[in-house]
Amino acid sequence: MTATALASLAIVQLLIAMSPGPAAVLTIRTAAVEGAKPALTLSVGLAIGVLLWAVAALLGLSLVFEIMPWLQTGLRVAGGLFLIWIALALWRNAAAPLPETRTQLPRSTLSILRLGIWTNLANPKALAYFAAVFTGVLPADLTLMQALVVLAMIFAIETGWYAALSLLFSRAGPRRVYVRIKTGAERVFGVLLGLFGVRIALS
Repeated sequence: MTATALASLAIVQLLIAMSPGPAAVLTIRTAAVEGAKPALTLSVGLAIGVLLWAVAALLGLSLVFEIMPWLQTGLRVAGGLFLIWIALALWRNAAAPLPETRTQLPRSTLSILRLGIWTNLANPKALAYFAAVFTGVLPADLTLMQALVVLAMIFAIETGWYAALSLLFSRAGPRRVYVRIKTGAERVFGVLLGLFGVRIALS
């Protein structure tokens, strides 16, 4: 796996993490209501949930592509279309108000960690991404060391993004700022994801 391919995967992973979804809503709500420490714990749980999806995808990657080599092309096209679909959804819903969650958060560290893990394990966006985009972009002959690098990168990106949200929204005022820039920011994310989708689908 080349450095360029790894960098492209990292950018796509970051944009997917940054796209609005239940994990982001839960992180923002936890930070705003319970403070930075519970939200940071939740961030680790969310990253572990994503990491488990990545491990599951990697474990079946080589065998599936060996048996059905045409599947890699199909997954790449499906992944590109999925990114384009997410991009269109981002653009269409950019002006919608920031959602709220009514989830009652547990108080213990372990239960907040479990909440984060299960939130992303149950996230259909994560399932679709790792079943299509992730396996479609990675080479079939990925080595063990390359796989470990990819997994470390995913964990760092996911933890870093949700930790940044946690630290930001645990402070007074940032939510009001985000509400003001939400439309423009999410349309930028949509354009970037759409461009990646076209590139993946046509490569």
